[in-house]
Amino acid sequence: MEIKKAGIVVLLMICSTHIHSQTVVQPDYGLKSHETLTISKIVLTPEKTVISLAIENRLTGGAFCADKNIWLMDSEGARLKLKKATGIPQCPESYKFKMIGEKLQFTLEFPPLKTGTKWVDLIEECSDNCFSFYGVTLDVDLNSKIDEALSIAENGEILRAITLYKKIVESLPSSENGIKGALYTDIITLSLETGDKAGAEEWYRKMVLSEAPRLQLYVKNLNSRGIKF
Repeated sequence: MEIKKAGIVVLLMICSTHIHSQTVVQPDYGLKSHETLTISKIVLTPEKTVISLAIENRLTGGAFCADKNIWLMDSEGARLKLKKATGIPQCPESYKFKMIGEKLQFTLEFPPLKTGTKWVDLIEECSDNCFSFYGVTLDVDLNSKIDEALSIAENGEILRAITLYKKIVESLPSSENGIKGALYTDIITLSLETGDKAGAEEWYRKMVLSEAPRLQLYVKNLNSRGIKF
């Protein structure tokens, strides 16, 4: 599964001009670079965007740092440059983990997102082992639907989960396309789990012909797992 279980989105009205402060807890996303790197929450205000992350060390002598070239890219392609990192050294300085299993929690602060932004990409541009999250979903309703489908799949109701995933994809507006590639991926993967190769192939071809952002990354991810039609 490429989609991470999301939590609750809380919207707080801060003034009469319809500008909101929004906290997204454990948002769903499409793809990420580091297996143990997670987004715990995203706080959006009219002044800034703050992303809280954590990474678990699984290597003896492991280390981690944040490059100064980290970007938040919105659904229209606008790039917001990192303003401040807290709790993590800036490369080439790095945090040295003391043991396997240790977790490092840190925050990244960016300028405010445009009101109404439904999804973002988080991208570190560096020379080695850069981190990224693609298709991070900020919409409460979509997160709730994806969580429901994921929960059903985890409970072993695969056919029911596939049906729900298909409904989500087919009703997805273009403004929500950031996670579309991941939804296709889950339909394909779950279909193969049920032995429905024809169904998996059908949705693979739909994905290839879709306008999902970062499409080639999702195709490459499937191909790396031996799934190709």
